Amino acid sequence: MQGPWVGTWRPHPRRGPILAEFNTPGPKYGLPGTTGHPGHDPTRQRAPAYSFGTTTYPSAATCSPGPQYFIDSSITKSGKHVPPTALVTARPKTKIVVTPGPSDYTTEPADKHVYHSARANSIFSRPKDIKCSQTPGPAAYSLPRILGPRTPSTPAAPCYSMRWKSQYQSCFQDMAKTPGPAAFNKVDLDVYKPKAPKFTMRIKTKAVGTGTAPGPAEYNPGKLSATKTRDPAFSFGIRHSAYEASVVPKSQID
Repeated sequence: MQGPWVGTWRPHPRRGPILAEFNTPGPKYGLPGTTGHPGHDPTRQRAPAYSFGTTTYPSAATCSPGPQYFIDSSITKSGKHVPPTALVTARPKTKIVVTPGPSDYTTEPADKHVYHSARANSIFSRPKDIKCSQTPGPAAYSLPRILGPRTPSTPAAPCYSMRWKSQYQSCFQDMAKTPGPAAFNKVDLDVYKPKAPKFTMRIKTKAVGTGTAPGPAEYNPGKLSATKTRDPAFSFGIRHSAYEASVVPKSQID
């Protein structure tokens, strides 16, 4: 390749497209697919999707091993035939029990049953008196009463009981059951007399203009552009590159 030199290097034609010339991210981002449910292209129509189930295996109760398995001759229709056999196991461990010796026994109390001996009586303590055999003394009894009704040994005179004073047909009995003058409340005069006008006494209102008002120093005049002319003002922005790629959301990258 021949061409004029520009300083220390010679310019040459480009071999492919430059990414800075495109306003889009470029071919490195893939378009969303049009098949399947997740990640489907939202601009395309999506047909109904159906899931494929797994193959169900037959039940073990209805399956037989088939001719490829060898059946042992010991297997019968009632189960496996096992002849009686003797099992060879380890020697069982013996538990050592400590038994008493001759010196641990006492034979003296049994001599009276083997040899002739004199009669021996044991002395016990005096038994306690049984409560059911104790009889009451003279002071436990009391003489029956001779006054009042229901005496067992003497005739009783007629008795009369003192009752309270009856209210029947007395001056204190209210035969009509009507309330007295004190049972009624006082009737308001406005019910049966002309009602006079009534006025409500309210609180004293505050006079207008007696509060604290702000002074001239409390106000901020700010900019005077509202009352006077102002020169035009321009704001300086940021210079944007023509080759800057646009921001692509992460949701559209997949």
